[in-house]
Amino acid sequence: MSVSARKVAKRVFAACVMIGLVAGVVLGLTYRQEIQDSFASIGYNPSARESQLMTDLDLTPTGQRIFKASHPTVDGSQHFSEQCAEVDHSEQGHVLGCFSDRRIHLFDVKDERVSGVVEVTAAHELLHAAYTRLGEGDRLALAEKLRREYQKRAARDPELKERMSVYEHLSDAAFANELHSVFGTEVRALPEWLEKHYAEWFEDRGKIVACFEKYHSVFTDLQSEAASLRKDMESLRNDIENRKAQYDADVKSYNDATADLNARNQRKEFAKNPQKFNQIRNGLAEDRADLEDRMAALKVDIDRYNSMRERLVALSELSAELEDQLDSTLAPISTRPDS
Repeated sequence: MSVSARKVAKRVFAACVMIGLVAGVVLGLTYRQEIQDSFASIGYNPSARESQLMTDLDLTPTGQRIFKASHPTVDGSQHFSEQCAEVDHSEQGHVLGCFSDRRIHLFDVKDERVSGVVEVTAAHELLHAAYTRLGEGDRLALAEKLRREYQKRAARDPELKERMSVYEHLSDAAFANELHSVFGTEVRALPEWLEKHYAEWFEDRGKIVACFEKYHSVFTDLQSEAASLRKDMESLRNDIENRKAQYDADVKSYNDATADLNARNQRKEFAKNPQKFNQIRNGLAEDRADLEDRMAALKVDIDRYNSMRERLVALSELSAELEDQLDSTLAPISTRPDS
């Protein structure tokens, strides 16, 4: 090979190297987050509980990578509250999870009556992690579409509006972030564009929503039964009070009539007409029997009312008990996880 040919070859090789370096830089910048997540995932050593959780969520490879990169913890102790100390308890009610310092922390609710709450919370926090990974332009565009979708739904879905009311104090950007997680985990029917969006992280988003509906129905059923009981109790109480007032008035009339009959009999007004006396006495006997039947019926309804009241108290205690299961501030100090 001539000297000039070797120089050309060197220049071509140098150009190829430079192009390769530029392409590597471009690819690195384009997939920087994916690369960072992949390396972060390698360093995550999940517990058996956390591994099972990932399986239950049925995540896509992208969802698994983000979830692992967030180093999720599942903790039923006060350590969870320490990890999520920055969450505004007064606004959010029970804090069951948080995405803090790019990590996901979950409160371990073990009561089978509200099974699924940890999975739904994990999915909710995963969507926060995914939302922060969107480019600024994509995030702004998505936030606007989410808010428009919410405005349409809130007008016909008061339950969703009430659900989102806990976030009303947030900025528009933060509200959209929460809306992104709520839509993805708690709303079954979504427009196709949004379903495709969530399909990036969940193989079957419907499983997450089913978990939410299952444990949410425990509370809504309690509330519904309690509301129905209160309505029935109010109606029964009014009926009992009206009947008791009429009963008391009729008892007084009966006593007055009995006293009058006795007084007339003592004055021997019926000496010449004993049939009249017997007629009045028999009528009073019928009135007495009617009063006794009415009192027996009142006692039955009073007992029924008291049973309803006892059931209402039991529902209230059960609701409070379940609420306590979701209250991380009541968690024991111990059982801090190893990871």
